[in-house]
Amino acid sequence: MTLNYIVKQSDFYGTINDVLIKEFEFSNRLRTKLIKNHKIFCNQKIADTRNSIQVGDIITIDLSEEEDNSNIIPTDMNLNILYEDEWFLVLNKPPFIPIHPSSLHYTDSLSNGVKFYFDQIGLKKKIRPVNRLDLNTSGIVIFAKCEYIQEQFSKQMLENLLQKEYLCIATGIFNNKSGTIEFPIARKPNSIIERCVSNQGKPCITNYQVLKEFDNYSLVKCLLKTGRTHQIRVHFSAVGHSLLGDSLYGKKSDLINRQALHSYKIQLINPISKKEMIFECDLPSDMKNLIY
Repeated sequence: MTLNYIVKQSDFYGTINDVLIKEFEFSNRLRTKLIKNHKIFCNQKIADTRNSIQVGDIITIDLSEEEDNSNIIPTDMNLNILYEDEWFLVLNKPPFIPIHPSSLHYTDSLSNGVKFYFDQIGLKKKIRPVNRLDLNTSGIVIFAKCEYIQEQFSKQMLENLLQKEYLCIATGIFNNKSGTIEFPIARKPNSIIERCVSNQGKPCITNYQVLKEFDNYSLVKCLLKTGRTHQIRVHFSAVGHSLLGDSLYGKKSDLINRQALHSYKIQLINPISKKEMIFECDLPSDMKNLIY
C-alpha cells in the first residue's frame, strides 16, 4: 500500500513536502505522522522532506503500516460487496444493521463484519467507515482501508465532490414534482437522537424529484447537497410528507417496519486514479414490493 511519484521536468515542486502537499494533498497532521515514522522515501532512501528534488527522483509514501483494530470484535457476515480495491471497500448495507458498534450492537454492526473480512484477507488496519447511514436505512457505505483514503473522501464530502443520492417512499402526493428543500437542522432540545428544523441549526439542502406516485405515496429521488443527521427524514416531515414507516418523524406503518429510505447511488473521485466512479445498488425487497 504505497504511493509513488516520479518528478517530471514540467513540475514546479521544489521539495518533497511540495509533492506531499500539492500532488497528494496530505493533511499537515498525517504528513507529520509519516515523517516521524520514517515512511517517506526518495529513491528508496528515507527522505528529509525539506530537501530539494530533481527530475527523475522517485518519491514513495509507505501507507502499509499495521494498525491495532482489536477494539472491534470480528463477526462473520454475508457482506454485499459492490466494489473493492487496495484502498477502499464499497458495501450495500441491509436495513436493521448499524454501521458502528455500540452497547446495544457490540458484535453485530457492519464494522464488525468488515473487521472479520479484514482479518480474512490479512489487512491489519483500523475500521474506517467514510459515510454513515441510520440503523434502519439501507444502501451504500464506503470503508477506507487507510487513514489517507479516509482523509481524501472526507475532503471530497466537504467540497461536495462525493455526492449521495437516495430513494425514499414519502407519504402523500407532492404539489411540486421536483424542487429544493432548504431548512436548517439542529438537535432537538432534550433529545440525543431526534433532530428538528431550527433557525439555530446548520444549513441543509435537499434536492428532490418525484419518480412515481401510487396509493397516496410518492417514490422520490433525493440528492443531498449537505449531509446532516436525519436530513431527508426531517426535511420531508417538515413539508408534510414524512417517510413511510418513519416512527420518529412520522408514524409507523403496516406496509414496512422501518423508514422507507435507501442510499442507492454514490458518485466520487477515486483518490488514487483521480477518475470519477459511480456506484449504484437496487432497492431492497421491502421497498421494491411496495412500488411494483
